[in-house]
Amino acid sequence: MDAHNHPPLGISAISVHQSAWELENDWFGETMPRKFAHHTGIEARGISLEDEVTMGQHAVRRLQRETGCDLADCRGIVFVSPSFIPPAIARRHLDPEQAANERPRHAARQLARRLGMRQCRTIGLNWFCCGYSRAFAVVSRRWAPRLALRHDEYLLVVTASRISRITDFGCRQTGGLFGDMAAATMLAPVTSHRHPVHFEVVHADAEKQPAERPAFDFHVRPGVPVPVPGGGTVHADERLVYSLDGMAIAEIAPRAMSAAAGKALAAAGLSGGDVNFVVPHQAGSGIVRFTGMKLEDYGIHGELINGLTRRTGNVSACSLPHALRETWGRLTGLIACPTAAVGSPGRPEVLQGCILLRSTAFHDRQAAAAA
Repeated sequence: MDAHNHPPLGISAISVHQSAWELENDWFGETMPRKFAHHTGIEARGISLEDEVTMGQHAVRRLQRETGCDLADCRGIVFVSPSFIPPAIARRHLDPEQAANERPRHAARQLARRLGMRQCRTIGLNWFCCGYSRAFAVVSRRWAPRLALRHDEYLLVVTASRISRITDFGCRQTGGLFGDMAAATMLAPVTSHRHPVHFEVVHADAEKQPAERPAFDFHVRPGVPVPVPGGGTVHADERLVYSLDGMAIAEIAPRAMSAAAGKALAAAGLSGGDVNFVVPHQAGSGIVRFTGMKLEDYGIHGELINGLTRRTGNVSACSLPHALRETWGRLTGLIACPTAAVGSPGRPEVLQGCILLRSTAFHDRQAAAAA
């Protein structure tokens, strides 16, 4: 992060809220391809019966319990949700009241009110699977220079993904890919003693790039099978669902993530050889493997984190905070966290981003002591 007149920010803590209901692959029966688990590593995924704001609230309350943080010290919340329906699609298919409820910025304010943080700065984002890197870029470029956080203050990035509500569970290609999850990440000044930083944010960015063809859109489908707790199924008369070109995504995502990592390193004046770990968006084990191959083109040979989708599915914007939390004690040195995502529905574009983190002396001491 640019440190003009303010100390850099870093990650002090991450808390994750997972849905109690896990939907196993067996539920899909013959609609799931035989090699699905082999190619993706996914055996089950979380399904939330609560909305995104409630999920985000659970993640923040868990953060409070785990860290003892005082929400009065929080200066801002970036709320990220990839499962909100984009405005143009919402206006086309939903009534005005329903469409109004699909606005992330409205959800961000609602979350702050529920948490009793009425004076807190808020912003809402979608950006699909790049939402976490986009949120860090917003904090880096817009908020950090203006807020001048005191040593005891912090910001929250809250991600809540409930893609199950827009999934076509009858689609062989996409029905089993995504899972639901929420996470809360605390960002504090690296000088903070109340909230010691484990990973300093060195760089963060997210951007749109052109693609050869659209790989993502929304459709209204009749008779969509929908799982219910206990293993049953109901059929929706009509359901607004997303569609993905799986083959196109499998080709685009590894290239986009590796390019984003290379660009971030160049912007930070670093090289591929400086990277100790790569924690990419966990889209599925196959895509992460291909990403590792493409990263070699940029001289990036750090240890690649993979295989975290087995019981969660692709949790979209929650993927990076979940992966960082799961591998917290292992990570040291420079960590590259690239992401890739579909662009706007029906448009030939791809989103890509990367967060560069560096472990602090405080983190390294704790990791060594734990080992």
